[in-house]
Amino acid sequence: MLTIAIVAVFLTGYACIALESVIKVNKAAIALFMFVACWTLFMMAPGVYFPGTHDAVGAALDAIEGCLGETATTLFFLMGAMTIVEVVDQNGGFNFVRDLLGTTSKRTLLWRIALMTFFLSAILDNLTTSIVLIMVLRKLVPLRRDRLIYDAIIVIAANSGGAFSPIGDVTTIMLWNGGMITAARSIAWLLVPSLLSMLIPAFLLQFGLKGTLQQAGGSSIVTSEQELKAWERKTVFVLGVGGLIFVPIFRYLTDLPPFMGILFVLAMLWITTELFYAHLKVEEKASNRVARLLSHIDMATILFFLGILMAVNCLKQIGVLTALGEWLDSVSGGNHYLVTGFIGIVSSIVDNVPLVAGCMGMYPLAAAGDMAVDGTFWQLLAYCAGTGGSILIIGSAAGVVVMGLEDISFGWYLKRITPIALAGYLAGILGYWLQSLL
Repeated sequence: MLTIAIVAVFLTGYACIALESVIKVNKAAIALFMFVACWTLFMMAPGVYFPGTHDAVGAALDAIEGCLGETATTLFFLMGAMTIVEVVDQNGGFNFVRDLLGTTSKRTLLWRIALMTFFLSAILDNLTTSIVLIMVLRKLVPLRRDRLIYDAIIVIAANSGGAFSPIGDVTTIMLWNGGMITAARSIAWLLVPSLLSMLIPAFLLQFGLKGTLQQAGGSSIVTSEQELKAWERKTVFVLGVGGLIFVPIFRYLTDLPPFMGILFVLAMLWITTELFYAHLKVEEKASNRVARLLSHIDMATILFFLGILMAVNCLKQIGVLTALGEWLDSVSGGNHYLVTGFIGIVSSIVDNVPLVAGCMGMYPLAAAGDMAVDGTFWQLLAYCAGTGGSILIIGSAAGVVVMGLEDISFGWYLKRITPIALAGYLAGILGYWLQSLL
């Protein structure tokens, strides 16, 4: 009965998260409630889950601390990465993006946006990349109705770019931190499928664009005081974005967890910007110092990840996820393409973070085969969970933020973009399968 109660709390909370826009309660609050409620029920009878243990309460507390330690590595990585991107953005580091996209051809602009979004999201993250590109696009294409196709390709390309990179999406970060995938092999195997999931929709969408557009004027995408000199802004960009690229190398060289690398990059960027701002005599002018920008970090998002990951870990402890994984294997006949493909479709409706966290709990790492490190299952899971969110505009953080910024209706996206995004998603899975035959 206790197990049923924990599962009921989780499913109820999950439903509330999916219906956040209807019930008007922030999903972070619901996730935190799920986290505490599930573990409280767990602690009511720890002996049930640790039979034969002399000190069941102590074992349960050790389990909670162990799960919290695993979760913290992901949270620290996210906080570090978000801070680095914020520092680069607020100090004018992304100004060059607008210059690279400048063109009067509608189709050329589509391809430039698609490629720029794809590769930027692999380095940054799909959410931040979407926001930056939307801000740039508003200066290039002032009329909203002319931007809709470009908005759609930003969502698709951001999710595709984040899927092949170990630092491009929260789900890939989770899998990388969890040791399910490695940086080099993830990029090698998922680059082509991810490219296909972006190129196919871009090719189809270009036929809806004809002629030229009038180039819009405008200043830099950054509207802050711009205290830094041009060479200093370039230095901030190189340190920030270059540092993010360096994180996988740092892990390879030191064998330290990825969050250690991201915190090292943040420290170097922080020290450098402090030296740049040291010449300012009036401290208030330095509004873009790291200490001030830390308050810009979306703590609600961080707390959401804390709540959902810890709640999923509770399900893992009680054995529910293992049983569910065995059931999926029996239903699919052990076909990992069907399982991960289905998970990708579901991720267009519900948040992919708990889906991936659940899979990490359902399927243990194996010494060899499809479930081993960099095995077929984990690579397909990274691809499907990342790109499947493009099928519906509410299926990813990038889609939700673009939907809000550009006031895109769910119905318009469903009618005009969903079939195209689905074609790209399936093309990527086919591309991965063809690669496996070589």
